[in-house]
Amino acid sequence: MLEKIKQLEDRFVEIESRMLQPETYGDPGLYARLAREQKELEPIVAAYRRYRGYEAAMRDAQELMADAEMRELATEEYAGAKAALESTQRELTLLLLPKDPNDAKNVIMEIRGGVGGEEGMLFAGDLFRMYGMYAERHGWKTEVVNLSDTELGGIKEISFIIEGEGAYSRLKFEAGTHRVQRVPVTESSGRIHTSAATVAVLPEAEELDFEINPNDLQIDTYRSSGAGGQHVNKTESAIRITHLPTGTVVECQDERSQYKNKDRAMKILRSKLFEAEQEKRRSAVAAERRSQVGSGDRSERIRTYNFPQNRVTDHRLTGDNKNFNISEIINGELDGLIDALVTADRAEKLKAQAQEK
Repeated sequence: MLEKIKQLEDRFVEIESRMLQPETYGDPGLYARLAREQKELEPIVAAYRRYRGYEAAMRDAQELMADAEMRELATEEYAGAKAALESTQRELTLLLLPKDPNDAKNVIMEIRGGVGGEEGMLFAGDLFRMYGMYAERHGWKTEVVNLSDTELGGIKEISFIIEGEGAYSRLKFEAGTHRVQRVPVTESSGRIHTSAATVAVLPEAEELDFEINPNDLQIDTYRSSGAGGQHVNKTESAIRITHLPTGTVVECQDERSQYKNKDRAMKILRSKLFEAEQEKRRSAVAAERRSQVGSGDRSERIRTYNFPQNRVTDHRLTGDNKNFNISEIINGELDGLIDALVTADRAEKLKAQAQEK
């Protein structure tokens, strides 16, 4: 492991040198790629250099142990350096796990009201509010791309982009079916109903990630529409883009500018096609580890929001770690839950890595 990390450190030093060369900072594309690679290597190199520092401290302490007057102090220093070295070794093991290349990207999310009629659509609205509050806590920006709402304030379907460093790395675990158990506002007898909404999560693909042939596109314009009136305008600024080879359709009608709607629709289309291509590649590799905690089936029920019991249960987690306070979760305090999912995901990766060896 240490030999591999030494090679990564050598590469880090090489990148530092190249970024100072005139031909590098004169090429914005090359500079950006090197800066991205440098940022990915930085935590590994920093931990490795700390590791070597603790090794040196242990050697120095061992030498001092030969001196009777310094033995007690040296023994304490040796024990402290050894504990720090072992902790750093565990840190390096985690840092060397396979990385998701999309983790640093912005995220595109789609929420649809599922079973349960109007109550499922109201719950979809609650989920959108939850993710919006979570994004706000992290200083991320949320932009609605397309919205189809109901007279009661529910959401039939919504597409939105969350822009921020590492947004995808945190929110990718939200993909799947979210189930809610509560008494709907439309229920007069006080009976508890079970409804659901589905969440799709995509990394925002850049033009460098996936190129689209303009000849493969059919672009239509139409007038925006919406239940409440605030999304309605009298000009044909809404955009519908169809990718003819795959039949993928994307709509954007939130902006009054046709240009902005087209730009956003292209972002989502590119991301959908990019994700479909990645999924195809993953499926072609039999030994590919599961892409999400759990079975990896994005349509599976991942979480239940039980309002009468004031509890959110994530079905991909086990033991006491799977239950969370519903009022905190629904108000955007998702970090504890997501941290648990990240830890479970790392455990799965370590297990897979050990089996490969």
